[in-house]
Amino acid sequence: MSLASIGVPGLIIILVIVLILFGPKKLPEVGAAVGKTLAEFKKSAKDIMEEDEPIPKETKKTDQL
Repeated sequence: MSLASIGVPGLIIILVIVLILFGPKKLPEVGAAVGKTLAEFKKSAKDIMEEDEPIPKETKKTDQL
């Protein structure tokens, strides 16, 4: 079961539970914190993926005159 298979009803249930747990005043703060965390994770993952890629060798152009 993946995250993509939750669907709209599942997301609504999760949002209602979060709203009950944190209340309407804390909800924007929680959303911002989750967004910042996901952005930082995405940036770190991208940096790691770029670090693992081999550096392409420069190709030499030959004169064909």
